[in-house]
Amino acid sequence: MKLGNIKISPVNLEERKKFDGKPGDTIRVSVRIKEGDKVRTQDFEGLIIARKHGSEAGATITVRKVASGVGVERIFPLFSPSIEKIQIKKRGTVRRSKLYYIHEKASKEIRKKMRSEVVKEEASINEKSDEKKSE
Repeated sequence: MKLGNIKISPVNLEERKKFDGKPGDTIRVSVRIKEGDKVRTQDFEGLIIARKHGSEAGATITVRKVASGVGVERIFPLFSPSIEKIQIKKRGTVRRSKLYYIHEKASKEIRKKMRSEVVKEEASINEKSDEKKSE
């Protein structure tokens, strides 16, 4: 009894097994989204902060990006049929396998930016009030 090429999954398993994205890499994941009767593709580009379960059937990657000043994380099953393609945009060199410390680091940087913006706004308001007083 010869089975031949039976396609079990709509995902190209060999291609996904060869995916060599590591934590620290910036990737773009194209995801199929179904809205009503329409299907569209949405890209999610961000930093891989974790990869779990190697290249087995339940493998996942956690991707983080900052959108409008808010950190967004998504966990993608590597062999999900809703993923059209995964592109590696930039390679990163890190010394850890899980980059969960990025949460704290990113929030601290955002807080610093917010403080500097507030200080600049207060300075510009004070300058305007000084100009009115001199008139």
